[in-house]
Amino acid sequence: MAKAWDTLSIDFAAIRTLRMVFDLASFSRAAEVLGVNQSTVSYNMDRLREAFHDPLFVRQGSGIAPTHRCLEIVERAGRLLDEFEALVAPLEFDPAEVSDTVAISCNYYEQHIIFPHIVKQLRRLAPNLTVEVTMAAYQGMAYLKRGEADLLIGPNQVENEDFYYRHLLDDYYVCVMDKGHRLAGTRLSLDDYLGANHAVVTYGGNWRSPYLIELERRLLVLKRRFAVPSLSDLANILPGTDLISTVPSRTSNHFARSIRVATCPIPAPFKIGLTWTSRTHHSALHRWIRQLIAEVCSRMPELAGLPKPARGSLPGEN
Repeated sequence: MAKAWDTLSIDFAAIRTLRMVFDLASFSRAAEVLGVNQSTVSYNMDRLREAFHDPLFVRQGSGIAPTHRCLEIVERAGRLLDEFEALVAPLEFDPAEVSDTVAISCNYYEQHIIFPHIVKQLRRLAPNLTVEVTMAAYQGMAYLKRGEADLLIGPNQVENEDFYYRHLLDDYYVCVMDKGHRLAGTRLSLDDYLGANHAVVTYGGNWRSPYLIELERRLLVLKRRFAVPSLSDLANILPGTDLISTVPSRTSNHFARSIRVATCPIPAPFKIGLTWTSRTHHSALHRWIRQLIAEVCSRMPELAGLPKPARGSLPGEN
């Protein structure tokens, strides 16, 4: 049996190490994210095993898996760690003095719609802050969990209580095509839409756009003639062709003047949100940058001049 002083000597650094190993399912990855050597991680894990009389992790194939006791400890002690971090967080924060690094994961949409506004504010208010942006693709949530990103911006559905979420923007889909397209300047019917030849943005991985999910739900199929991994590829593909593409309305004004925008019969409204974990939840810097992003998005201009979906298509309408 472990001595009482051994048990009481467990500190929050050890609990933080345990949670990081749990999240990443790797001792070496936890050491990398925490900025320590692997022997430090192993030392903390040995202390915890002795204190809780449990192996905490067992070998499973080529990796490790948590024991039932480990799951309980991570959940309960993790809450204590969050409360302690909130308690010691500085009451005052001056962004002008910060010289830290924040890693943000997102995709083409967020980089072109949100980031130009965010960067202006960050350069003005926090000139010594470094922001590292990585493409989320379909791995954004995994990047967050592994500590490779501090924030994730995108159309993510957050149902796991281990993540925090804040809504930023609403959007819906429109159609874009060459100005000489036979359907340019018309209000597309569903038959027009299904009968046209499409260039579809796949984004890679197993993530699918909401309009494709809605089409599948209705048992409808597009004539997919071309598939590209990013919205940025469409600007050079659509001009002079008979292809149309379905894109978020907020991105449609980034195309060349040779492209026309039309109402999409499947507008499939969606939300863009901000997601983060308990690792940065109580950080004064991260609270500030999350609030700045939310305020920037709340002030973003309306999309004047773009076709709107029919009444009843947007959230909250009947």
